[in-house]
Amino acid sequence: MKILTTLLMILALIGCNGNPAMPVNEEDNRDTIIEYMLDEDIGEMLLVGFRGVALDSTDHIWRDLTHFHVGSVILFDYDAASGKRGRNITGVNQVQSLCQQLRRVNPNLLIGIDQEGGLVSRLHPRYGFPAVGTPQASATAGNDSVRSCARMTAQMLQKVGINLNFAPVADVDVNPDCPVIGKLERSFSASPERVTEYCRIWIEEQDRKGVASCMKHFPGHGSAKGDTHKGLVDVSSTWKEIELHPYRELVKTVPMVMTAHVINRKLDPDGLPASLSPRITAYLRDSLGFTGVIVTDDLAMGAIVNEYSFETTLKMAIEAGADMLCLSNNGGTYDSDMVPKAVRIIKKLVADGSISAERIHTSAERVRALKAKIQ
Repeated sequence: MKILTTLLMILALIGCNGNPAMPVNEEDNRDTIIEYMLDEDIGEMLLVGFRGVALDSTDHIWRDLTHFHVGSVILFDYDAASGKRGRNITGVNQVQSLCQQLRRVNPNLLIGIDQEGGLVSRLHPRYGFPAVGTPQASATAGNDSVRSCARMTAQMLQKVGINLNFAPVADVDVNPDCPVIGKLERSFSASPERVTEYCRIWIEEQDRKGVASCMKHFPGHGSAKGDTHKGLVDVSSTWKEIELHPYRELVKTVPMVMTAHVINRKLDPDGLPASLSPRITAYLRDSLGFTGVIVTDDLAMGAIVNEYSFETTLKMAIEAGADMLCLSNNGGTYDSDMVPKAVRIIKKLVADGSISAERIHTSAERVRALKAKIQ
């Protein structure tokens, strides 16, 4: 109420200066403020991908940042729809310049990336960045090796202005043949204790450089036999409770957790993908005690787009308790109007009572709290 009263006073002063677009009574002012606050809150929930190696005022991402208040972006080197590299990344100086341009538009912007090391390295040596080994390779040499890789990565990200890394990978290597974890050497180890220790090291090193860490993929992707990029994957019969160990131990340390698109009936008998499951989110919040930001895995992946409409996906993800919606715009098609569509859908859900404005505000405040910690 205090914030609302203050904003009403500011709007009244602006009105006194003759702004003809400003409402003339307190009720209209109140409605304007509430809508503006909702718009800003929705923007904080959006993690958005875009095309471009530099920022121009004619680009849709400029509009998305300014008009739709987008609070976070994610950078990629490869553009899936076109099959070409160079989507956002062509060199060290270029990435640094792009981050500076983005932050001039929104100084509080989270600029995220997947920089795990090895095959999942958007900042790749082909663009002039130092090579970092896979999590598995670094772990074979022990703590010092893992710390060296984590420190190198954190320094690299800090140098170019990236302040959010979707790493470390907390998946336990239950199935070495998992096509998207074990086979790509993305897991540190088959030992949950070692995974926990190495994730702790990454979080520490990134924290020292002002880079927020995100553990993934909750509640565990390491036992999967399929690829959620392509379609639904059910881990109900292969998942083991040891896969929760890294989260249980580090839940008070890590600021962000990414939910997977895997189905895990041991935690959700309804069989919803974890990213859309209220039960699995509640387990992370209530049973494990996580109070930070929950971000969905990429909502452009096959496990989601093959099963749900865009509106249904957003509704289910928010109802499930996601604080940040990953709209990579890096799936089979590219849509320059994805953000306006998402905002319209979410505002409609609020207007018809499907989702409360308070629910949106709670998530936005979690994101703002994370930003405050790393600035």
